Amino acid sequence: MLTAYRFVSLLVFPLTWMQPAVAGDPDRSQGARTEQTDSIFSALRSNNAPGAAVLVLKDGSTLFQRGYGVTDLRTRHQINPQTNFRLASVTKQFTAMAVMLLVHDGKQHYDDRLTDIFPDFPEYGKGISIRNLLNHTSGLQDYEDLAAQPDPTTAKRDGAQSQIPQIQDTEVLELLKRQNTTKFTPGTKWAYSNSGYVVLGLIVARVSGKPFGQFLHERIFAPLKMNHTLAYQKGQNQVAHRAYGHTKVGKQWVQTDQSPTSATLGDGGIYSSLEDLAKWDAALSRHTLLSAAEMRPALTPVEIPGGSPEEPDGKPAKYGFGWFLNPHQGHARMWHYGETVGFRTAIQRFVDDQLTVIVLSNRSDVEARELALKVAGWYLK
Repeated sequence: MLTAYRFVSLLVFPLTWMQPAVAGDPDRSQGARTEQTDSIFSALRSNNAPGAAVLVLKDGSTLFQRGYGVTDLRTRHQINPQTNFRLASVTKQFTAMAVMLLVHDGKQHYDDRLTDIFPDFPEYGKGISIRNLLNHTSGLQDYEDLAAQPDPTTAKRDGAQSQIPQIQDTEVLELLKRQNTTKFTPGTKWAYSNSGYVVLGLIVARVSGKPFGQFLHERIFAPLKMNHTLAYQKGQNQVAHRAYGHTKVGKQWVQTDQSPTSATLGDGGIYSSLEDLAKWDAALSRHTLLSAAEMRPALTPVEIPGGSPEEPDGKPAKYGFGWFLNPHQGHARMWHYGETVGFRTAIQRFVDDQLTVIVLSNRSDVEARELALKVAGWYLK
């Protein structure tokens, strides 16, 4: 963590004294913003190291779109707007949308219980609603803690996918069925839950009668022409223009693309690109998939008696369905971040300002969330 913090500080600190340069003529201001945005990521410019892809959208138009570094160390293809990154937890907004589309279809309701969908689920599932799963108030045990851990003495540092035992969605459900209770009474506290979103993906499959990835494709990706976005399942589909995750070990970059939890879908299994995410952003702005009224539950912060949602650094936050909702410096915002082995991602949508910043990175030392906010600072005038 210390290394990542120093990396961000190095990129951002020298820019603070340059902010007055963006005042005045609009064209000159945009040129200055472009230069400053590029400067923030200049340390990632490379022909032989992983990097990032950055997108700035304002009023539906692309103001900045650029790739830095390479997709992987074998081909050394340059990252570009078509490069597909593992979104990690940025996936959750798509999982939430899938659930909401089923509510739109009248096939389920937010107050349906876990045992309504899975009748063989233990008694404690009667207290868990779909709404609890969506806003992280279910109290489900963390499947990462319940799953068998790989033997570190036999794990391979090269990240060879075939050597890593990966837990599947159905295995997560079985682990949860073996438990007797939740961490707390559902609806009384907030605790970020990957388990909850894995279960939501399974619920989408059960209720729709289609595999989760197929439902996403038919109801979200295909209608929006997000042609290369998918829920990746090894051996079942392929990621086009794929970026592979990396971690620096000593002075060397090592491919760390997969982990024991990289095969689950609803909590973090989607791959997408800047090009496709721009279409997603436009659909959210135009209410292409759901009306404003139907989207309102996702954008209503959960209220709980015991504490409040928290940002990654522990600061108080707000959360809806698949989105953090706390404002930034007085600007209304819906946002999320993603972190998994070798990847860091973030989307920051400033809804009243019609500004969106997206950062996708295939290296573990990039603080995508903070960098996206640094970029947004140049455009929130």
